[in-house]
Amino acid sequence: MNIFYTPDISSHNYTLTETESKHCIRVLRHKQGDLLILVDGAGNWYEAQIIDPNPKHCQVQVIKEIREYQKRDFYLHIAIAPTKNNDRFEWFLEKATEFGIDEITPLLCEHSERKQIKHERLEKVIVSAMKQSLKAYLPRLNNLTNFDTFLNENEYISKYIAHCDENAPREHLFNLVKPVEKVLVLIGPEGDFSPSEIEKAAQKGFRQITLGSSRLRTETAGVAATQIVNLVNEK
Repeated sequence: MNIFYTPDISSHNYTLTETESKHCIRVLRHKQGDLLILVDGAGNWYEAQIIDPNPKHCQVQVIKEIREYQKRDFYLHIAIAPTKNNDRFEWFLEKATEFGIDEITPLLCEHSERKQIKHERLEKVIVSAMKQSLKAYLPRLNNLTNFDTFLNENEYISKYIAHCDENAPREHLFNLVKPVEKVLVLIGPEGDFSPSEIEKAAQKGFRQITLGSSRLRTETAGVAATQIVNLVNEK
């Protein structure tokens, strides 16, 4: 079953965008009467039928609606420094969305090598991953945010900073996270967080964590943290 992103759907009759219409009719070769799945990114899942297979403005009619489809009882926010290689950061966004994540904030840190992001491009990666993994909730992608600014704007009870300083006291994330929590995890750039950033986070109540004995790339660490939190909530 093919899924189409329809963020502005508000009635039982809907016209797909020109891009989605072309993909539906020209690429996938759907015809009148075929069934499609629509998701709005806000948790609503629709089964719809094609009533006008126009390749520029395909019209569909909703025949079934499910609210809060597969809604989770926990919340995961990963704040992560974008990698120098943009493909690797897109890989993180794709895999984190597939596993399940609610919010992502790209962080600008002292050791960051990438200081700009293409927000629209990254949004498309997330939308594609949401559709591919059969989800109805679209993770929120925030703007690139300075590390200090981010610390001063976020209040979470369960918040963690992952870093590689083996001389600092760290606990494994898996042993700290509890089910049904609102969780925030900070992941640093390729050069890791600076000592001053780690100290600032600790002063703001962030617990220092490790994700295992292996030294992980930034994007791998982000995916590992995402999977750990999801696993704890699936036990």
